[in-house]
Amino acid sequence: MLVSLAVALLIGSFASSVLLTALAKRVAPRLGLVAYPKADRYHRSIIPLGGGLAIFGTLALFLVAGAAGIRFLIAPGHLGWLAERANLDPADFLRRSGELLVILLCAAILFLAGLWDDKRALGPFTKLIVQFVVAGVAAAFADVRVEFFIESRLITVVLSAVWIVLLINAFNFLDNMDGASAGIAAIASSILLTAAAFNGQIFVGGLALVFIGALLGFLVFNFPPASIFMGDAGSLVVGFFVALLTLRTDYYAQARSGPWYPVLLPLIAMAVPLYDFGSVTLLRIRQGKSPFVGDTQHFSHRLRRRGLTDTQTALTLYLATLCTGLGATFLYQVNPIGAILIVGQTLLIVAVIGIFESTGRADKKEHSDEGR
Repeated sequence: MLVSLAVALLIGSFASSVLLTALAKRVAPRLGLVAYPKADRYHRSIIPLGGGLAIFGTLALFLVAGAAGIRFLIAPGHLGWLAERANLDPADFLRRSGELLVILLCAAILFLAGLWDDKRALGPFTKLIVQFVVAGVAAAFADVRVEFFIESRLITVVLSAVWIVLLINAFNFLDNMDGASAGIAAIASSILLTAAAFNGQIFVGGLALVFIGALLGFLVFNFPPASIFMGDAGSLVVGFFVALLTLRTDYYAQARSGPWYPVLLPLIAMAVPLYDFGSVTLLRIRQGKSPFVGDTQHFSHRLRRRGLTDTQTALTLYLATLCTGLGATFLYQVNPIGAILIVGQTLLIVAVIGIFESTGRADKKEHSDEGR
């Protein structure tokens, strides 16, 4: 029964996202939500920026339906089998409905801030303030926070807020080429879904399935060559939901002998987004630029300049994320030596990426030498 419910959530959110994205393609230009060709983008035509409408719309639809279902069906005991399988009592389910509404409110604020930025340019520092406020509210009132065995709630709220803002900006940075941000978010969320499923977390698993479906539906139109972009209205929400899944998944409870290192799973699964965010930020600072000013120095751009097509670049990003993510799924099953090997493998994958993208094309140089 749970499998059927999971499939229904995934298919339903996918279908909703496809329909809403198709609608957004028509509506966005009329609202002035379009991306014009500019220096930090490779596209050379005007593209609608309505993907955020579809992604947020799908999430909002299912979050409201989920909160209503919990409050009016599960909490009163009408679906007792689900509460029993999730190992939650009705009162706990009722609390979850409140958390869903807080999460929806936080996502709505980010969506509106991103929509404003897509339309009129909000400014990086204003966006950063909004992100920290939203992250703090989510951590404090929706339990979207990491514990790390720390007893102080204040410390865990602050640490969680910083992590949430970091991932929001990481996926905002990734939204620089067709299919990049949505595809990597879908893969990373699938890894987190696997972790939640192993741990029997139905609530988190349901959120992950809806989110993945929304991303895949959008990718139908955003995979190279993209006919619509998500814009900041989408990327801020995407980063927030990825952060939400990383913090709500219970990693160390999965471990058979109780080791702590499964908490490294989100870091390893997010290795590619964090690498892109860190590398482009350092490049801009070293060049005396603001880290928040767009340019073409992202991981995807650097791969593109090595001769890869947009499709090849997107697939390279996906495969790199899969390579790190698949290793992360075994953290709860291995001993300390195995954990060290998984971390080492992740670092080696990132190192290979760094070498590949920083080396010029030898064949082009050889061709140039032959022509002299």
